[in-house]
Amino acid sequence: MPAEVGQPAPDFSLYDTDRNVRTLQEFRGKTVVLAFFPGAFTGVCTTEACTLRDSVPDFDGMNAQVLGITVDGPFAQKAWTDANSVNYPFLSDFSRDAANAYDVALPGLAGMEGYVACNRAVIVIDGQGTVRYRWVAPAPVNEPDYDEVRAAVQACA
Repeated sequence: MPAEVGQPAPDFSLYDTDRNVRTLQEFRGKTVVLAFFPGAFTGVCTTEACTLRDSVPDFDGMNAQVLGITVDGPFAQKAWTDANSVNYPFLSDFSRDAANAYDVALPGLAGMEGYVACNRAVIVIDGQGTVRYRWVAPAPVNEPDYDEVRAAVQACA
């Protein structure tokens, strides 16, 4: 069952770009903007990552933490996030556990049979760990409605 609005958000243990294990539980008490991306070093993903980067001060003011997730390894993520001055944690879901738990796994990205990425998705989780907003792209080229995401975060504040 996917992490639907009103349901508890599945916890995860994923490596960040410095190869430290991060969990959803460590952000308890804050609203979490969980942003799944299909892949580092791609155009739409870079645009979204930078848009969220530029929104971090707004989210900080609402006691919210942005977390990015791709299936890329932490080494590629580090190069990508450094190149784009990303100021929030990026987590490597190379095992696809979080993508499956949140029902955002995307098999066959770019026609590559056997390759499973994350679909573009944004999940907002309140400070108690409940999903309050869920958006999954109809296609990986679609970006979220950033105003809608901000409104969802504000509703949790």
